Amino acid sequence: MALHVKKHKRFLHNPIKLSPPQFLATLFLFLIFVGMCLLKLPIAHEESLSWVDAFFIATSAATVTGLATVDPGSTFTLFGEVVILFLIQVGGLGVMSFASLVVIMMGRKISIKQRVLMQEALNQPSIGGVIRLVRNLFIFSISIQIVAIFFLSLRLVPDLGVSKGIYYSIFHVISAYNNAGFSLWSDGLMGYVGDPMMNIVISFLIITGGIGFTVLVDIWVSKRWKTLSLHSRVMLLSTLIINIVAILFFYLFEFNNPKTIGMLSGAEQFWASYFQGISPRTAGFNSIDMTAINPGTSLLMILLMFVGAGSTSTGGGIKLTTFVVIIFTVAAFLKGKEDTVVMKRTIRNAVVYRALAITTISILFIFAALFIITFVQKDTSFMVIVFEVVSAFGTVGLSMGLTPDLTVIGKIVICVVMVFGKLGPLTLAFSLAKQTRDNIRYPDGEVFTG
Repeated sequence: MALHVKKHKRFLHNPIKLSPPQFLATLFLFLIFVGMCLLKLPIAHEESLSWVDAFFIATSAATVTGLATVDPGSTFTLFGEVVILFLIQVGGLGVMSFASLVVIMMGRKISIKQRVLMQEALNQPSIGGVIRLVRNLFIFSISIQIVAIFFLSLRLVPDLGVSKGIYYSIFHVISAYNNAGFSLWSDGLMGYVGDPMMNIVISFLIITGGIGFTVLVDIWVSKRWKTLSLHSRVMLLSTLIINIVAILFFYLFEFNNPKTIGMLSGAEQFWASYFQGISPRTAGFNSIDMTAINPGTSLLMILLMFVGAGSTSTGGGIKLTTFVVIIFTVAAFLKGKEDTVVMKRTIRNAVVYRALAITTISILFIFAALFIITFVQKDTSFMVIVFEVVSAFGTVGLSMGLTPDLTVIGKIVICVVMVFGKLGPLTLAFSLAKQTRDNIRYPDGEVFTG
């Protein structure tokens, strides 16, 4: 009996210890569970909602994806829509960041363990400055969203009335800044395809939310291009380049397509190409019919969704900087150089290995999801399935019409892919794998490749 009591006390004093990646994954799954339960409440929906659909919408909102098995605008009540907004805001800015902000506001000190968790959540190289980053993150985010709500209200209030116009502005600003892609209109933003104000405000939110919090803070502090960090310069320049390329190729692929932009005026074609060139990489809003796009456009968007947004941003994907590092590494190899150099700075081998690991794990995971989805969705085009899976991985939210027709297994798989894309390949890999340090150095061996 005494031995049993001692064991019981030992268990109480030695709870299950979770690593930072495991703790973050657990906290995020708990957020999804709470969201699912709230959305399933009778006061949250006007139409019938299954547990699977409630789980899917909660996962999509928390991962700031935007894929929806039901129409959010007609299915959910005001309470349900507020729950979705809460999940989007917390999921976009980070569960750990919100928890840390509450602790800061209560005047309590942040422990070293909590700082390590924030470092992991914000993908920072060290724990130094994470508290300041969290504080700046919220100041920047809330300020940008308030300004955007004001300008979007100027456009929507005349159309929808004061209360509805302001509410729709708030909903779409939060959804856009967090790159969620949820819309209260059943056709997305197709009704505003040629509207300059809507296109400018939403695209500005998508870009600012997608380049990453560290870049925003760096711009505010440095104010000059030369004093920006290498990461910020790479992120800003590559964002500009990839957006311009995406806009031009979208126009070239679609300008003769009467089902998308072919029948629009010149100005409307410009705004549609501009918006759909920016949205696929992170946000998932659509101003055209996605089911009618050409195969070339589908491939372009799949690539953009796979690449994704910036590190420490609200978006998903392998991250744009990861893509840039891989491209420069390949270029260095082809030129016979040993080091990867970006903007006259040598990239450490550890960063290169990390980029390769992220990309490889992501591709393998996407292939695994494709195998399952193609098996359970036998009558669906393979291109449509690939588009759906990569959209879920990139937490984008664009769909070619498959989401409402997913089977139960298909919905669960897409939910897993969305969580995978939001948390990141390495976070989940570190959560499952036990890291060990090998002190043995083995002799070199030769393996033929290529």
